[in-house]
Amino acid sequence: METTALTEDDARRAEALWAQYQNTHDTLGRLGQTVGMEPVTGTLWFGDSIADVVNQRNAAGVSKPLHFMRVGYDAYYRKGGHR
Repeated sequence: METTALTEDDARRAEALWAQYQNTHDTLGRLGQTVGMEPVTGTLWFGDSIADVVNQRNAAGVSKPLHFMRVGYDAYYRKGGHR
């Protein structure tokens, strides 16, 4: 399935969608999971990894790009750091 990259507006919509979801749902039980958000439809997929979420999206016959977050963290991944 072919996908295109998210625009900055799409990413902002996805992050707003995630903030709204967190305000109305208990996410404590999903701590550390990956969430893939489709900003146009508002669909959310949860899984153990990006690959898991993408496989779920593909199985649903969807090819829209996703914005990923890790539940309970500000960033999905941080590369290295200064000590």
